[in-house]
Amino acid sequence: MKALVLEPNRTLSLRDIEIQETLGPRDVRIAIRNVGICGSDIHYYRHGQIGPFVVKEPMVLGHEASGVVLETGKEVTHLKPGDRVCMEPGIPNPNSRPTRLGMYNLDPEVRFWATPPVHGVLRPTVVHPADFTFRLPDNVSFAEGAMVEPLAVGLYAATKAQIRPGDTAVVLGAGTIGILTALSALAGGCSQIILADPVQQKLDLAARLGSIVPVNIHTHSLKEVVQDWTGGWGADIIFEASGNEEAASSVFDLVCPGGRVVFIGMPGKAIPYDVVAAQIKEARVEHIFRYAHMYPKALALLASGKIPLKPLITDIFPFEKSIEAMKWALHMPPTSIKAQIELPSDL
Repeated sequence: MKALVLEPNRTLSLRDIEIQETLGPRDVRIAIRNVGICGSDIHYYRHGQIGPFVVKEPMVLGHEASGVVLETGKEVTHLKPGDRVCMEPGIPNPNSRPTRLGMYNLDPEVRFWATPPVHGVLRPTVVHPADFTFRLPDNVSFAEGAMVEPLAVGLYAATKAQIRPGDTAVVLGAGTIGILTALSALAGGCSQIILADPVQQKLDLAARLGSIVPVNIHTHSLKEVVQDWTGGWGADIIFEASGNEEAASSVFDLVCPGGRVVFIGMPGKAIPYDVVAAQIKEARVEHIFRYAHMYPKALALLASGKIPLKPLITDIFPFEKSIEAMKWALHMPPTSIKAQIELPSDL
């Protein structure tokens, strides 16, 4: 089948590749429709690796996906051909200790799409476990369905924060994950989000989506804004979604006594961690890695209309222009949030 392939020399090819996938009794075969371009795809394209995961063999990119069920295994009862679906891309070992404890995202044996050596889904069809395949509500488009994967990250962060109704939260970073975390926190009960970023266009877009106060850190002091909005108390929750080392090391300046900090972004190197600043506020610190058990919640919120995703899908490229789309995403303009690649329905 034709697929977008990242070669070991960090070049891209839109070419035929042989992928052997057998439909098991609890699997479904899916025709792919929309695939989001994720920062990890771009990182592999730019650097050829993320930490210990190195592209040593040709690898198909893409893991944020939606599609249509073509065929089901004989034991699958909750899905049928023609169902519109989205897919959770990480498949754990069902017998591992983390999985049995409900923390399947922490299973070291997890096979995650477009993480070497596992192929992604920028290709016409894929075979996937039915237990990690979810029917889209009728009012959710394929493009929105491909956004469920990054939305799951934001929802997981909001869940970890243990939001109380009326909380004020700060989100550091107005990329896709940062904005989705802000929307998730609002859906979870926060009354106000202070969203900080240096890119004004992204802040302007986010401010139209809910009770979000945009703060351009190039022109305003974030700490002063937080103090002003909270009467000098500090924010109940800080979500660090930027991955920026300086931002990540400043979180305890913004949080209130007894507040919560959730680290989402992944800094490129170790950061200074002010233990005393955290101690004197008795700040509770959480970290997240991907997500677990979030897809049903995400789809329920989308069906209810509580989280608007359409404004975040700013750019869609046809499958035949996948290489151009990835090259464009290397230098995405500030007006863009989420780009996707759309596969034709007749592939």
